[in-house]
Amino acid sequence: MRLSFTAILALLFSCQLFAQLSHAETPQWERLFNGKDLSGWEEIGDENWTVEEGAIYGEGITKEYGYLATEKKYKSFHLSLRFKCEASGNSGIYFHTTFEPGTVTVSEGRQVEIDRTIGHHTGGVYGDGKGWIVWPAPELETVIRPNDWNEMLIKVEGNRYITYLNGVQMIDYTYPSPGASEGVIALQLHSGGQGRMRFKDIWIRDLSQ
Repeated sequence: MRLSFTAILALLFSCQLFAQLSHAETPQWERLFNGKDLSGWEEIGDENWTVEEGAIYGEGITKEYGYLATEKKYKSFHLSLRFKCEASGNSGIYFHTTFEPGTVTVSEGRQVEIDRTIGHHTGGVYGDGKGWIVWPAPELETVIRPNDWNEMLIKVEGNRYITYLNGVQMIDYTYPSPGASEGVIALQLHSGGQGRMRFKDIWIRDLSQ
């Protein structure tokens, strides 16, 4: 079947229009950390959070856990960041999280694990009072760079969780029974004063709309 010149032009126009609309509807990446101060973030607990050389530096100084949480709540999102572990003690990126008022107690939410110790499931998901929800395959446990900067990408699309560490996909899991589906995002410091973490280049694509 041959198409007329007019039909071809109409088809090309519709394709271009669809591409423009699709691009316009795609949420753009936005900075979640401005690289200068902690605007847009709230300290939970008594740990020490500062900004040094364009990075958030978290230092554990008490026996409690500590968090740095976004002021805004998120449902579905893509989160990209870099992190560096400078001491023992795990950390994590909490999402869909709520804290009991005035405390460091997590009442709802789960976390993507960060731990520089090999075999401690960095990139896995833990929480909801269930312990481990999903963890990476054993052969992926060495993807983390224990003493250097790491790149992490977290995709939370409804109840589907996908994580990447240093360009390697760690998990792709659809959670059949999640608790909360909305909440803050929070950086964690381990209890016992062990945490020494740096985070930078934090970007988010909010898919909630």
